[in-house]
Amino acid sequence: MTDTLYDRAPGETPGEKEEGRSSGVLVYTVGLLGAVILTATSFWAANTSMLWGPGVALGLAVLAIAQMGVHLVFFLHITTGPDNTNNVLALAFGLLIVLIVVAGTTWIITDLNANMMPSSDLMNLRMQR
Repeated sequence: MTDTLYDRAPGETPGEKEEGRSSGVLVYTVGLLGAVILTATSFWAANTSMLWGPGVALGLAVLAIAQMGVHLVFFLHITTGPDNTNNVLALAFGLLIVLIVVAGTTWIITDLNANMMPSSDLMNLRMQR
């Protein structure tokens, strides 16, 4: 009565698994071209004077996120389909662990920097002698 629609990776057709992987090369080629274009654009953005200086960092961050998206979709075949739930959950868990490690390390380094450095009053006393 109703057909269930499933998300598929770009270039994947419904009956492709039985027919073969001839279009798999096309998917990987498109992904490779997208990654190369984004990488070249990142190098151009970092080395050009045509962009507003403070905006370069934001542009590089946007290009990096776009490149992560290309890698996830074209190479890891992460989609929102019901058959990819475990992959998405594993990816989210990995991102959570990385976020916890980076935030914890930053917190510890900041705390050590504040508590281990001598105060400015002590530094001034040493310089006056």
